[in-house]
Parts: sequence; structure tokens; C-alpha cells
Amino acid sequence: MTHWQNYHLARSIPDALQALTTAPGPARIVGGGTDLLLDLQQGRHPPVHTLVDVTAVPEMTVIEIRADRRDASAGRLYIGAGVTHSQIVASPFVAAHAQALIEACGLVGGPQVRNTATLGGNVAHALPAADGAIALLALNATVEIASPEGTRRAPLIDLYRGPGRSSLEPQRELLTGFYLPLRGGRQASAFRRVMRPQGVALPILNMACWLERIGDVISDVRIAIGPASPLPVRAKSAESTLRGKSPDSETLAAALAALLSEVHLRTSPHRATAEYRRHLCSVLLEDTLQSAWERA
Repeated sequence: MTHWQNYHLARSIPDALQALTTAPGPARIVGGGTDLLLDLQQGRHPPVHTLVDVTAVPEMTVIEIRADRRDASAGRLYIGAGVTHSQIVASPFVAAHAQALIEACGLVGGPQVRNTATLGGNVAHALPAADGAIALLALNATVEIASPEGTRRAPLIDLYRGPGRSSLEPQRELLTGFYLPLRGGRQASAFRRVMRPQGVALPILNMACWLERIGDVISDVRIAIGPASPLPVRAKSAESTLRGKSPDSETLAAALAALLSEVHLRTSPHRATAEYRRHLCSVLLEDTLQSAWERA
């Protein structure tokens, strides 16, 4: 069975959008193809007419520091949606400003998958436990989306509608890249995951933390966790509990109670029991928070 009829290697964002919008049948963007091609071959995705390959689009395959058009005094780390996980792990820019993302991307699949799979695909597939997405959420990333009407930016979480359901309009919108705040003084991040091997690495639970410290106090913090609902979750109650406090055992206990009150962990035959996953919340919260704290 033929899963697609036409393959187009785009050379620019306008070229990719043109191919998407003028295809005579269903068209889809493809980067590494580690998710989409498997879904097509295994019948989890209906056949498409046109695959639009964006791996040769220069704007989507770079990692660089860009000036912020809204604030001339501030810059942003830009990561193209077509950048592979291996390229992220090897990037000195990402190492300097987004350590949690390096740790997340370094755990995706095996070396062959990381050499091929893209960060854009990790996010566009819209799974609530995607390692890259969890790290990006804690790092306060925004996404850039191109369409025939131009480009726009949006919070990362706006792309999610449910497990495997993205808000992107597949035949007229293209996820082009990600903008992350640059790391400031006394700021740091970390990512941790517990998984079980079942043919492919399946996360039982993963967590990312970004924080800023002033002396012995957490002045600001962001925590992301998944899978803990149909969407990636920002643990905002836990964050509020931690702000202005030292990360001692009493504060961690209060933050854990707050976190458990806002996540929806269920027993899954593919992952683990709800009870065990609630236990992992304690382990991961302490580990990610402590790692980020020490780095800051």
C-alpha cells in the first residue's frame, strides 16, 4: 500500500507553505519522520497525498541567539523546528541557556532516533509526555508559526488540544521554531525522567524545573510534568508554594502536596500504577529542584 503519492523537499518557508496549501489531497509536514512515517506504515494515520520535507529549510535548521523584536535590550535563544535532538545536545548555545532541554533531548530514543528526530516533530506530535515539550514548557518557550498570512508567536501550551491532537492547521500552518529566554545570573534548569523499556522507551513520568535563586531563597520557579493529564502540565500551585522559600524538607513537602493536588495520575498498564507514579512525583521533584538549585 502506498502511504503517500508525492514528496516535496522544501527549500524555504514560503516554498513549504505553497506545497502544503496547493496539494491536491491531504498534505503533511515531515522532518525526521520518526513519528509520522511509523504512524502511516502502521495504520495509525490515514494515507496522505503529499509529504513536505522541511529538513532543507535554513531558517528551521539553526540554533542561534536572536535579538528580541519586542525588547531591543533582550535576546532570545532560537531553535529551529527542524533541528535534531543530537544537534541540540551538542549545541553550546543550548548548554549555556537551556540545560533541561539538553538533558531531555539526550534521553529521546536511541542514537539513531536522536540523529534524525526533530524538536518540532516532538512538539507537533502533541503527546503529553514528550521529553522535549516538558523541558520547553518549564523553560517558558514560545513557538513561531508560519501561515499564508504571515508569522505569529504563541505560548507552547497553546499547541496542545489533547493526546496526539495539535492546534496547528496541518495544511496551512507550519511550526518553524522556538524562542527561549536567555539564562540570567543565578538561574538554571534541570530535567529528569523515569521510564520503562517496552520495545521503545516509554516514560512513566518526567519532570523539568527552571528556577532563579537569590541567596538561599527561590525567587522564581517553573515546573512542568507529564504525563499527568491529557496535556503537559505546569505545576503552578507547587511553584507558588516554592517562591520566596528555601528548598528545605518542609518546603519540599508542601510543594509536593500542592503538586499532587493539581495533577491527575492514573494507573496505566503501559506505564505504572497511580500510586507508584505519585511516589515518583516526590523523587523527581526533589531531584530536579535540587539539580537546578545547585546549578544556579
